[in-house]
Amino acid sequence: MSTVTKRCYYEVLEIDRSASAETVKSAYRKLALKYHPDRNQGDKEAEEKFKEAAEAYSVLSDAEKRSRYDRFGHEGVRGQGGFNPQDFSDFGDIFGDLFGFGDIFGGSGRGNRPRRGSDLQYELEVDFEQAVFGMSTDIQFPRVESCGSCSGSGAKPGSRPRVCPTCSGRGQVYYQQGFFSVGRTCSACAGSGRVVDQPCEECRGGGTTRKQRKLKITIPAGVDNGTRLRLANEGEAGPAGGPAGDLYVLIRVREHEIFHREGRDLHCEVAINIAQAALGAEIMAPTLEGEQMIKIESGTQHGSRFRLRGKGVPEVNSSRRGDIIVHVNVHVPEKITKEQRKHFEALLLSLPKAELPGKQGFFDKVKEFFV
Repeated sequence: MSTVTKRCYYEVLEIDRSASAETVKSAYRKLALKYHPDRNQGDKEAEEKFKEAAEAYSVLSDAEKRSRYDRFGHEGVRGQGGFNPQDFSDFGDIFGDLFGFGDIFGGSGRGNRPRRGSDLQYELEVDFEQAVFGMSTDIQFPRVESCGSCSGSGAKPGSRPRVCPTCSGRGQVYYQQGFFSVGRTCSACAGSGRVVDQPCEECRGGGTTRKQRKLKITIPAGVDNGTRLRLANEGEAGPAGGPAGDLYVLIRVREHEIFHREGRDLHCEVAINIAQAALGAEIMAPTLEGEQMIKIESGTQHGSRFRLRGKGVPEVNSSRRGDIIVHVNVHVPEKITKEQRKHFEALLLSLPKAELPGKQGFFDKVKEFFV
């Protein structure tokens, strides 16, 4: 008569004896997903490997059982290691997202946990200066809130919900499917685990009402177009007294007529005439806090840039600021007077021929070609 020898649980999960609890869970998850019956329908060998991995996990995931197993082997956990789906309270966490249902193995499950409310988004349009320097403002928006009359329970004041008799308060009902049970949301209580016999008149048993929420918010200095600010617990209330979601304020910044922003720096243009460019001058450049004088050196070329340090956009939640980059636009007059023409003609005769730096003139190249 032959006997079947069980494999070492560490060998089954393909881990070392020193493996941490997280490593044990990770190794089991990998094997369970590989050999799960839903992925291997009709494959008896895969089903047996799935059971074997589950049995190993049931022992090695329990500190007390694992200690006895390490000391005495399979004899130390005889009668405690076999595959029993009801022992696996965290299998729903492992398989729920994969197969689309909650706790497929029964146990405590997650169906009766308070569900979090929905997040909300509010778009706020602000001026360019308000985004740079920050601001405080009031916003108003509709949201679902816990009913003030029943405090979110859904039951008429003076009464209370009772445990759902169909699912015993778990929020799920279980159906046997092969060697494990499949959890489905309880239709009698819609997954809440509670039944309201005397509904609240204000919320009609829902536990929530829709109201206008007015809120004062602070926009920090330095936000940019597209910035999202998170206001915790200002979203919609969760059903059956569950925690509220969050409110996200999406910032939309209006364009500025003078400045455009690149990171923390601001860019703008100033125009000077050709005399100022040639001789140098002191001109006024714009900033968001008034004008500031800058010195134009003689010989300044079109497109030259001047930097006003610390006059740009603040870094959010910091005292540091970017710069203003002033781009010089040398303006050539379209019309000139007779007097101006005389001066320009005299200047034309006195100035050398203009050439690009480091480039040989076209006519000089022609002369060399024929020499």
